[in-house]
Amino acid sequence: MRPSHIALAALVAAVWGVNFVVIEIGLDHFPPLLFSALRFLAAALPAVFLVGRPKVAWKWIVGVGLVLGVAKFGLLFTGMDLGAPAGLSSLILQVQAVFTALFAFVALGERPGKVKIAGMAVALAGIGVAAVDEGASGPLVGFALCIAAAACWGVSNVLTRKASPPDALNFMVWVSTVPILPLLALSLLLEGPERDLEALRGLDWTGVGVIVYVAWITTVFGFGAWGWLLRRYPASSVAPFSLLVPVFGMSSAALFLGEGISGLRWCAAALLVGGVALTSLAPRRAMGSGAGPEPSQERGPEPAEAGVRSLSSP
Repeated sequence: MRPSHIALAALVAAVWGVNFVVIEIGLDHFPPLLFSALRFLAAALPAVFLVGRPKVAWKWIVGVGLVLGVAKFGLLFTGMDLGAPAGLSSLILQVQAVFTALFAFVALGERPGKVKIAGMAVALAGIGVAAVDEGASGPLVGFALCIAAAACWGVSNVLTRKASPPDALNFMVWVSTVPILPLLALSLLLEGPERDLEALRGLDWTGVGVIVYVAWITTVFGFGAWGWLLRRYPASSVAPFSLLVPVFGMSSAALFLGEGISGLRWCAAALLVGGVALTSLAPRRAMGSGAGPEPSQERGPEPAEAGVRSLSSP
């Protein structure tokens, strides 16, 4: 990769990592489900009029929109609202790589090799260490919701692989149109119209800035740049940069929110990042009884793989 493209990949990882701090700030202004709905509303408009028609079947757009947009982000924002720290949330979500491998095995018959299985075990050990740390210092409910959000992310990755979107940005913008109404309905039902109206009436420039960041910077710029890189380089060259997301997430949370990082949390981070690296970067085995030849590193990523790799924004 060219130095400028390496810098771009690192910038996207930084944008996605800092996003957890921005979400934490946004939760001081909005109820979590309303906040998530506003995020997707701003991400979809006006971009949906600029990216052209959907390039995959609507069933995949609706499926990913419900699982990723409603379930994953609804659980994540609610978990953080219940006290899951921003830095820890950025770390825990990376276990989505383990869930993706498990669900791909069940739904697609993709058998994980020994290295990938070892990586999954290491990552799960990291989750256990993080749970011990969180149980001693914070609410386990928020922690559990973040793990559930990672599981939903894994399901959406498998759906995205089945959809094989040729244009990741086009796909994500159209996916963003799906969760808006369901999230608004859930917010009215669970958070109440009075709380929603109070948040909207009290909208200030900080609240606007938060929405702009999580929608346009994180989603439109992040996915656009990531998809641009994936069209020029193999996924195996671009994907490792996503491992920097929890690094930026934890460091920015410590810097801007004053979140402490205990020894156990450092240990959990090392296990999780190392396990995710093994799980994500291990050579893929062919489906079926025999292992086929590995794809050349000189080829660009397959459309389905590129789509899965691009769905790494929080």
